[in-house]
Parts: sequence; structure tokens; C-alpha cells
Amino acid sequence: MHEILRAAGTLLGHRLSDPVDLGGSSRSTVLRCRTEAGGSVVVKAFTAETEARRAFTAEAAGLALGLAGPELLAVDRDFPLLVMADLGAAPTLADLLLGTDPQAAERALLDWARGLGRLAAGATGHRGAFAELWERYDLGLPSWEDEPWIADNVAALPGVLRAAGVEPAPGLADELARIGTAGGERFPGFTPGDTCPDNNLLTADGLRLIDFEAAGFQSVFLTAAYCRMPFSSCWCVFELPEEPAARVERVFREEVTGCYPELADDTVWQAGMAAAVAVWTVDLTVQMLPRVLAEDAPMHRTRRPVATRRQVLRQRWERVAALPELPALAATARLLLERVAAGWNVPPLPGYPAFATVRPTGR
Repeated sequence: MHEILRAAGTLLGHRLSDPVDLGGSSRSTVLRCRTEAGGSVVVKAFTAETEARRAFTAEAAGLALGLAGPELLAVDRDFPLLVMADLGAAPTLADLLLGTDPQAAERALLDWARGLGRLAAGATGHRGAFAELWERYDLGLPSWEDEPWIADNVAALPGVLRAAGVEPAPGLADELARIGTAGGERFPGFTPGDTCPDNNLLTADGLRLIDFEAAGFQSVFLTAAYCRMPFSSCWCVFELPEEPAARVERVFREEVTGCYPELADDTVWQAGMAAAVAVWTVDLTVQMLPRVLAEDAPMHRTRRPVATRRQVLRQRWERVAALPELPALAATARLLLERVAAGWNVPPLPGYPAFATVRPTGR
């Protein structure tokens, strides 16, 4: 921590003090620090591990683009660390979803979806600038846009399924190959990457996005899927009631349709959403199924209430099993439910606590 303070202070040209740990992760340390002038800044320092290097480049380039997130004050590529404006202490969307006020939770959900949609659509002319910023802060790893993570997951899926005792349904590989990047070639949009309920702050000036460690351009459908699943790759996963869930997706869709009018076509939209849900379900299955075959675990180490990994996997498979657009994946999901999840002694995924009196969606 002393080294982080010293490096950040040198970068800013004045001493920092009184660090407060804001959490961070295995990739980073995040500190709120006092400045000599009596204000505060947030310092984010990254470790030397491989994914931390990519996360640093993405966050520095994403914030430097200046379209969303806290103001980027300084960057040290060699340490590596960055210094951001302090947005202050404020609740997150996760706090409201796990709270008791359904109106406040829905307002925050709509603000979150609207902000993501506006960012995705408004950044379409900034792709070249982002590429230049990535090159400026590059530490030797490609962006997620250039990383074939979707294809890698598709290649890994058969082995993961067979290790769990499930044979992939006929035609699965070809069906997933046709999905490609879920429309990323036709409908790219900018995203902070990890758009989970805790990666934002509900400030007096409105919802502000934070955590740009996976920032880049991807299919707008991959972001929209966070509205429908909900929260494709996050720990804060419960069921949303049907009507609020539909409104959240509609708000995001309205924003990106202003940039891509084709998305007003329900056939185009539903096909893209099915592909995106498939991409994220395959990703979760590849990453998590091997870890839960022997035993279950909470989705988050400390936050409560929280679902378990088996609950979330089962919910994702149930959704995919009902997709008419992807019959081979749907058949594979049904096999996973019958031969794997049927033996898990876990209750169904409950609704978000904030909507405890509202019927969850069955989509």
C-alpha cells in the first residue's frame, strides 16, 4: 500500500495519505486516498498477473475515452496504476435489488439499462479512438474484442459436458458456430464490460458506471442479455418479475435502436437475444460446471443474500432449454437438467428481495 501511495502521489505531483481499501479483486487494489488539498481521489493499482495486465489496459483506455465512468486523472503504465476522480460513497444497483424498496430498485434498473444503451449507441464513432488508446496503454494482451473467447468456449464445451456425463446433442457444434459473436459484426457497441449490479454508483447526479476492466466494443446483444437473463456473468443473480424485466430490456433496446434501426424488427431482436443468451450460458457452463460437480458454493464469498452456483447454472439451463431458435443447445440444456441438475439438492432460484411481493418472471 505504501508503494501504491508513493507512486500515485508522484504521478499527481503531491502526497496522498489516509488510504481506505474499497475492495478491489485478485487483479487489483482500489484505495480512496486523501489529497494535500483536502479532497480525495481513487487509486487503482493492478497486479502482475496476466489478466490484470489486460484489465489495466482496458480500464485506462475505456476511461480515457471520456464517455462514461469517473474522470481519469492520471495513468502510470509502468507500475501499473491509474488515478480517478472520487465519485464518493453511494449505494449500487446491487444494494437496491437486495433491499426492500421495489420502486427504487426498478428506477435504478431502468437508469442502468438506459445508461448502458446510450453508451453503446453513442460510442459508435469512437472505435478508432479506443483502438489508439488501447495501443497507448497496451501491456501485451489483446482486447476482449480481439480475444476469441466465444469460439474458445464453444471448443471447450463438449469436453466439459462429457466430463459431467452428458453427450452434446447432434448439431450443437455447428449451431454454436453459426452464432459467431452474437451480432458483434453488425451491431457493435461500447461497454464497460462487467456491467453487473455492483459496478455502478447511484449518486446525487444519477447512476454512474464504474469498473472498466473489460471495456471494449462487443455486440449490443451481449450487453442486452444482462437485462434478460438477468446479469449474464455476475454474482448478483436472482429472478426478476416479468413486467419490470420487460421494461428494462425495452429501455435498453430503445436506446440502441436509435443507432441501429434494424433492431426495431422483433425478428432481428429476438434472434440476437437468443444468440447472446446462448453465448453467456455456454460461457458460464464452461467456467463453472467443472467446479460444482463435487460440491456447491455461494456465487459471492461475502455478500448475502446470494444464490449458489448450482442454482444459477440450473436457471440458465432452464432458460436455454426453452429457446426455439437453438434446438441443439436447447436439447443439450434439457440433458443437463435431467442428468446433472436433477441430482442437486438445491431450491429454485428465488426472486430479488426488493421484489419479494411481486411474481418473478418465468421466461
